[in-house]
Amino acid sequence: MTILKNAWKKGVELIRIKGRGISKGIAGGEVLLSEDPISFLGNVDPQTGKIVDPDHCLFGKNIAGKVLVFPHGKGSTVGSYVIYQLFKNGVAPVMVNLECEPIVAVGAIISEIPLVDGLESNPFEMLEDGMNVNVNGNEGWLETKD
Repeated sequence: MTILKNAWKKGVELIRIKGRGISKGIAGGEVLLSEDPISFLGNVDPQTGKIVDPDHCLFGKNIAGKVLVFPHGKGSTVGSYVIYQLFKNGVAPVMVNLECEPIVAVGAIISEIPLVDGLESNPFEMLEDGMNVNVNGNEGWLETKD
């Protein structure tokens, strides 16, 4: 995977990784990795997009406009509505999950936020914070940006 990660960083080639589209849409941005699951109710300020849980690995960071890569959601079903609030406040991320669950799926779908899961390669092994990628929820893939 080091070769793949280095190719992405250097922009050597366009690389597309297939997955499963959960919520339609196409968007891109800078990757923000979280190896911790996210409870949108309690971990994220819906007004600003800032991670407010001091025990979370992204504490103090802002997810607004990022391509947020995290294993899965957790917690209350109200998390779907918090994702919708993020969208309405203009601070929602594009999302990539290892395995999406209903809370994140519903939030992304009602907010029309692109969401992909089940990538054929582990995103934590091939992505780094700050990489620029596109996410296509219509066709279910992630790729480097030109």
